[in-house]
Amino acid sequence: MLFRQLECFLTVARLGNLSRAAEEMFLTQPTLTARLKALEEEVGDELFVRTSRGMRLTDAGREFAPYAERVLGSFEEGRRRLEELRGATGGRLLIGASPGVGTYALPGLLERFVAAYPKVSISVRTGHSEEILEMTLKEEVQLGLTRAMRHPEVESLHLYEDELVLVVDPEHRFTKRGRADLAEIGEEQLIFFDQSSSYFEQTHALLRNAGIRDFRTMEVDNIEAAKRMVEHRLGVAFLPRTAVVRSVSSGNLSLIAVEENPEMNRSIVALRRRDAPATGPVAAFLEVAAMLGERGDQAELSPTLAADFENLQLIDLFT
Repeated sequence: MLFRQLECFLTVARLGNLSRAAEEMFLTQPTLTARLKALEEEVGDELFVRTSRGMRLTDAGREFAPYAERVLGSFEEGRRRLEELRGATGGRLLIGASPGVGTYALPGLLERFVAAYPKVSISVRTGHSEEILEMTLKEEVQLGLTRAMRHPEVESLHLYEDELVLVVDPEHRFTKRGRADLAEIGEEQLIFFDQSSSYFEQTHALLRNAGIRDFRTMEVDNIEAAKRMVEHRLGVAFLPRTAVVRSVSSGNLSLIAVEENPEMNRSIVALRRRDAPATGPVAAFLEVAAMLGERGDQAELSPTLAADFENLQLIDLFT
């Protein structure tokens, strides 16, 4: 009610006439007069004096007017801001991402999002999957992009499937025929990255299930380091497909089919608190991400995995 009273006060102050102010505000004159009196009671002072020429502000009214204007101005600004948020034409988007997602998939995804919603401010934090989940729960981020994780307070939207693929240097013995079996792979030095990742566990499980217990390893703490080690002929590595697309297409790495054809996929999802509404920038980002995810499911590596990568129909959706 106070907001309406302030509107009436400023309209009468601007027009200096009760009847014209009532007409502009689609009110009866008694209603307008009642609102002005209620406001004067609220502030404890007379704001107008009635003259033969209409309504004139008192000294108190002139002092009060700038504050009333600021209140209404702030309200209008807040209302416009909410409209921007609903339409994703403004506001802020806080994202948490695991290292692999943040480095290889997120930049291209954000490129498309920013092109569609250029006025949204974006902040990105990175961390391991468990850290991203914690950020989401504490509402330090609005969305957490990471591997699928379960928590009763969190729901997830599937974005895309990322698979582990075997890569070697272009001069490696596997490159010529484009494939190898697990026994042969077990004879090579294997480059592992980030022992805390699910990829690390998947690779070890693959070798154990094939009966390979004794193998040489080199361990690094990130994917880029693992790629460089492979490029320098220090071993072979199972790495996420999204991380090696450009390196393979540029000829720095070769993609090798594993004859046993193991399925080593993991789902990448967007985590969100169940009690947090998916509106404005959040809803817009999820829509863009879901569209890319649908396309990503259809982007498969050619089964031939020939040495000449130019003959492969590999689609890099995130570039």
